[in-house]
Amino acid sequence: MNSYRVGIAGFGAIGQAVAQSLDAGLPGLTLTAVAVRDPNAPPAFSWTQAAPRYTTIDGLHEHCDVVVECAPAAVFRDIAEPVLRAGKKMVVLSSGALLRHDDLIELARRHQGQILVPSGAILGLDAITAAAEGVIHSVTMITRKPVRGLLGAPYLTENNIDIADITEPRLIFRGSPREAAVGFPANLNVAVSVSLAGIGPDKTTLEIWADPSLERNLHRVEVVSDSASFSMEIQNIPSANPKTGRITAQSVIAALRKLTGPLRVGT
Repeated sequence: MNSYRVGIAGFGAIGQAVAQSLDAGLPGLTLTAVAVRDPNAPPAFSWTQAAPRYTTIDGLHEHCDVVVECAPAAVFRDIAEPVLRAGKKMVVLSSGALLRHDDLIELARRHQGQILVPSGAILGLDAITAAAEGVIHSVTMITRKPVRGLLGAPYLTENNIDIADITEPRLIFRGSPREAAVGFPANLNVAVSVSLAGIGPDKTTLEIWADPSLERNLHRVEVVSDSASFSMEIQNIPSANPKTGRITAQSVIAALRKLTGPLRVGT
């Protein structure tokens, strides 16, 4: 069985949830480093095992084999470039940022690094990647979110869209995941992941709805291909960060388990 030293970049709700699972013990995986803004004053956290090293994002790759990226998209490249240049693995949650830095894929190829995009808060990526081995005719994704999870999105600010007091569901965006990755950087990584699995960020159709009646994030994906037509829907329970589903951290842990486990299920 392989063993990996794991580093976490970003120590908010998702980073701490991943750290908690690693601290509890996962076979073949050891949490060795966490990148935070100020290594000399890290956030409070109750470790059951020895605390990992706290470091900055530019030094994280020196202490681990796999880096889990769960930081703001603005620092995505600062995290990714040294990791991939060192030929290491990077688990990416900010897949929207990957669209703006797609040269990192070539960097990973040149240095034998690897970018891993877990399912996050979406489902069916295995079915979509399988369908993409044939011909996919269309992929449509419809996202509905509670209002509080969309407030502050750049797209709303730039277009003077006020949803704070809406009383009915409102369509606030229709376009491509590439456009949404810019306008909703904290919300729509799932749409980018769907597009990367299927027909790409420009051909995939995305709708975003603000729905004041919802307490959970809801995503529906509809795929038409030459091998199958299928639709999938998931309702996510928000984490401590209302912009992110609780299942996101669990998908990271599941992806890490696949690195070392004796049985791997799913494409």
